Amino acid sequence: MKSVLKKTILAVVLVTGNIFFLQAQIDLSKYEVGLSGGVFVYQGDLTPQQLGSYKTMKPQLALHIYRIISPAFSVRLNINRGKLYGNDAKYSNPDWRQQRNFNFTTPVTELSLQGVWSFLQARSPRFSPYLFAGAGFSFVKIKRDWSNINTTVFGEGSDVQNGLATDAARTLPRILPVVPVGAGVRYALNDRFSLLVETSYRLSFTDYLDGFSKSANPSKNDHYLSHSIGIIYSFNKKDKTLGCPKRF
Repeated sequence: MKSVLKKTILAVVLVTGNIFFLQAQIDLSKYEVGLSGGVFVYQGDLTPQQLGSYKTMKPQLALHIYRIISPAFSVRLNINRGKLYGNDAKYSNPDWRQQRNFNFTTPVTELSLQGVWSFLQARSPRFSPYLFAGAGFSFVKIKRDWSNINTTVFGEGSDVQNGLATDAARTLPRILPVVPVGAGVRYALNDRFSLLVETSYRLSFTDYLDGFSKSANPSKNDHYLSHSIGIIYSFNKKDKTLGCPKRF
């Protein structure tokens, strides 16, 4: 996690360190930058929880760069870095999960472009709920482990063992297309800084995010989500009468 933090801080320094150069090139009043932190939550074959594996959630950091289009709409570039982890053994119900005992882990570097709609901006400029959706790619390096499977329960000829033979021969993906969708709330602290709290769900198009499919549940794809809190810096000053940025 220390290396993740160093990389994120470096990215922020590079962005803010070029402010004076950029100001001569572009109108920074149309831009905002943000930094947030939270957790990644895996959702897939190695958890019985429909809402995701909160027993195995891992930390996540994100850098946001906003381009303001109108008072209610922005486009943002999101750069996320974190980790996903899933483990059958964390769940005792149903008890066969601890006998199957699959687990996986992967770092995640996610790049996405998203549209952000602040649907109550005109009514409540200081307290602004928003929705967002977009598209991007996640770069992963999946490490799966089935070495602790109980072969007296899942022996040769079982669906799990037959599926493992297929899964083991499968080359795991390194780049995943993702569709992030979510909602959040933004609260303006002053002329420059705002807090954000948001939840984002990633639709993926693979059942191999956790490294297993045929030996687990091939009928459903794997996904992941995040919960985060952060801060946004606005380069433009706010309208004192409205308490909100003068967006263009």
